Amino acid sequence: MSRQPWIILSAGDNVAVATAAIEPGTVIANGVSVLDRIDPGHKVAIADIPLGTPVVKYGQAIGRTTSDVKAGNHVHSQNLHFENDRLAAAANASPAAATDADKARTFMGYRRADGRAATRNFIGIIASVNCSTTVCRAIADEANRTILPHYEGIDGFVPIVHDQGCGMSSTGDGMRALHRTLAGYARHVNFGGVLMVGLGCEVNQLTLYGQSGAGTGKRHFNIQDAGGSRRAVEKALGVLKEIAADVGQARREPLPVSEIVVGLQCGGSDGFSGITANPALGVAVDILAGAGGTAILSETSEIYGAEHLLRSRAVNEEVATKLDGLISWWERYVDLHGASLDNNPSPGNKKGGLTTILEKSLGAVAKGGRSPLTAVYGYAERVTEHGLVFMDTPGYDPVSATGQVAGGANLIAFTTGRGSCFGCRPAPSIKLSSNSALYRSMEEDMDIDCGTIATGDITIADKGREIFELLIDTASGKKTKSELFGYGDNEFVPWHLGATL
Repeated sequence: MSRQPWIILSAGDNVAVATAAIEPGTVIANGVSVLDRIDPGHKVAIADIPLGTPVVKYGQAIGRTTSDVKAGNHVHSQNLHFENDRLAAAANASPAAATDADKARTFMGYRRADGRAATRNFIGIIASVNCSTTVCRAIADEANRTILPHYEGIDGFVPIVHDQGCGMSSTGDGMRALHRTLAGYARHVNFGGVLMVGLGCEVNQLTLYGQSGAGTGKRHFNIQDAGGSRRAVEKALGVLKEIAADVGQARREPLPVSEIVVGLQCGGSDGFSGITANPALGVAVDILAGAGGTAILSETSEIYGAEHLLRSRAVNEEVATKLDGLISWWERYVDLHGASLDNNPSPGNKKGGLTTILEKSLGAVAKGGRSPLTAVYGYAERVTEHGLVFMDTPGYDPVSATGQVAGGANLIAFTTGRGSCFGCRPAPSIKLSSNSALYRSMEEDMDIDCGTIATGDITIADKGREIFELLIDTASGKKTKSELFGYGDNEFVPWHLGATL
């Protein structure tokens, strides 16, 4: 395997990507002499690219030049801008195959009474409204201090709190999204039991949710009815002791790998993300899907420009049309707010070498591997199909992952090139670094170093297999770096839609 400091991702590309710093005068592909310093993750022209010509990476247009670009020039924001080009979808290569042994794999999980498979055994304390968040946190803190030590089989008491639930219409998109999200968490398989706590006078009334979870039926109450905050905490502890006596009896057992549901996330992306971490995760997804498992690709605003590649893999026209509808909605949505989908790459993304949303999207879609697209879901909608599915979410990681977990993800796999710190209880979150420099600098946050692909030390296929094995180990109880640090209590962020009243 070559250790040259550059890589060309597709035969039709007119740029190469630096895998290490390239100094002026270095000779690269096609005998081109580099004219500018090229930082790792950034692009260098390997042919002359005249003004207004598409820049091609991954075999797809990522924008057009704003000036004449000479072979050897740095290609970035100074000479490349967003233009809504789409090149024809290339014939999709076959997905990484799941072997018979893969299909027979199991993980050590919890079998719930309704037949679903869990990867963790938490108890949730869910706020119906922002007014009950402080009480929910106090309940969780006290329960973790006084009840948890008596139950080795319980992973912890988790506060699920947010800033919504009142000051909003009781009908419309905002309330529907919030209700779907909270209901999804209330029934989440990684919660063996749930207590919901409201204030009492909010728009989002507890009576909308019924009785959810395992254990005793005493699973929701209002602070006002309990006699205030302190008495609410005392009442909650009594209820949680009853729930814990039931949930604490659960034990791990071998379960089919087909019952793993992983949410796919990327944040703080860089020029390596689409070369290393994302395609390697895509290989793991193909193996999991081939073994009957499920992977949820999301972040609609970050597949923009690459949606035609996903569309070409839809199992039928109904799925393809549903994806088209999401893209059209997002175009109207950002226009309504005077924004542009090309505003999406953040300063950190651009510093890492990404220039346009098209470039970012092409790399982001690689997380989904090459498997057929079996279904498209709305935000926080319950996922029932197996294989690769898509869920409509914003690109903002906490909001996106919240929707995936509400939909049933019992694991999260999160790639990053800049060092996003994240957890998403009750679903454990695996962190995959796209470059080795990040892994070395934040090793206590990163679970796998995918930068070894860029250095030629390992293939994408072998790294994908490593990720697949970590998915199984994590589903079986191995704690991720995010879990060990304590991430996950502050990353529940439902999508805020509609007017604040």
